[in-house]
Amino acid sequence: MPEETPARATAREMIALLTGAAGFTEHRPPPSPLPPDGPLGWAGYDAARERASTRTGEEESVVYGTGVVGDRACVLLSFEFGFLGGSLGRQTGDRLAAAYELARTRRLPLLALVATGGSRMQEGMVALTQLQRVAAASTRLRAAGLPQIAVVRDPTTGGGWATAGAGADVVLALPGAQVGFAGSRVRPPDADPYAYSAEGQLAVGQVDAVVPHEELAATLTHWLTALGPHEDLPAAPVPRALSAAGAESAAPLPETGREAVARARDPRRPRAEAYLADYFAVRLPLHGDRSGGTDPGLLCGFGLRPDGGPVAYVAQCGTATRPAGYRTAARTIRLADRLGVPVLTLVDTPGAANDAEAERAGAGAAIADTFAAIAAAHVPVTTLVIGEGGSGGALALAAPGNTHVTVDSYFSVIAPELAAAILKRPPSETGATADQLRLRPQDLVDLGFARSIVG
Repeated sequence: MPEETPARATAREMIALLTGAAGFTEHRPPPSPLPPDGPLGWAGYDAARERASTRTGEEESVVYGTGVVGDRACVLLSFEFGFLGGSLGRQTGDRLAAAYELARTRRLPLLALVATGGSRMQEGMVALTQLQRVAAASTRLRAAGLPQIAVVRDPTTGGGWATAGAGADVVLALPGAQVGFAGSRVRPPDADPYAYSAEGQLAVGQVDAVVPHEELAATLTHWLTALGPHEDLPAAPVPRALSAAGAESAAPLPETGREAVARARDPRRPRAEAYLADYFAVRLPLHGDRSGGTDPGLLCGFGLRPDGGPVAYVAQCGTATRPAGYRTAARTIRLADRLGVPVLTLVDTPGAANDAEAERAGAGAAIADTFAAIAAAHVPVTTLVIGEGGSGGALALAAPGNTHVTVDSYFSVIAPELAAAILKRPPSETGATADQLRLRPQDLVDLGFARSIVG
């Protein structure tokens, strides 16, 4: 956002920032008058609304309509914090429900620009139940296969955060924004303010990215392009193999199982970052499992190919994958499946994390959920094994019948060292055990697990 734009921008300033010269067409729901001083007869409520309207020029705390961001048409709804703190009352609910319905009937993505203090106390339970209306409208839009993106501004708290904000498919935040269910006046007095910030929510995986104002329009254009809606898209093509320098690999196949394992563990071979950088022109990360966990060893998101085609990606980075990583992977795969976007997975892990913390975080359930997400997917899922394929922790991200392997990879039911230990063999027999496991790339093709060897 330009420096002259106020830090707490109005609803219309935010819309103008994103739509620019393309413009915005405002919509309004049918009139639904409130009784004097609202449903509770709260003395002075009508006067407060009148003052808010005079100050902001708005009739309610939400503005909505259709517009174009970049070159992508969408429905925008924007909260006006200056109108009673952007709070939700019955007429706010009318506008929010109408915005979601407009997106559903027009077959457009919904972009919510949220800045709210929560439900409007002057309307009591009538205000609070608007959250149920928003949740129902959001569910209908989701069932229609249309994406929802939220930009959480300062502040985004209470029910607005718990519905239009955190309930979106992709959540972006403006730097320094106060974000959290508990507002500043109701949280514990000794609470760490960082936990209620955009940056703090990013750290625990509740926000996908913190985006500076000046980058917001371009970032949203990319997201709207990636998420669609789309016509039928082809399967994700298999990325080419890379050398450490980024050129095409011409390495020979490993002769032994021990050699295959050594090559997969070689720190000089290309990792997920190199493949993704080569494969995508634009990458848009999804961050966190929405349950308070993140895994830096697993990269998830949507990307745009050089030809503009969208592909969702889930990529292991060579570390033991943690439960939060599997949950983030499942979240990504399900979102891609709902929106009709093909999925690419890159497998590279010695296995699932097996420490006590991982067990307490539900490792088994998280892995099971990832298996289920791939098994249920209707979109094409393509897998390339680029390094270690360590047991079920790797297999959870492998597409049945559409897995390919590189020349510097292996896949095994168990690591050869652990297999030798279980069989009570001396370390000197680890190589022979690796041969018995038939884990080389060419073995994986012969066994019918892999369709091809790449590179």
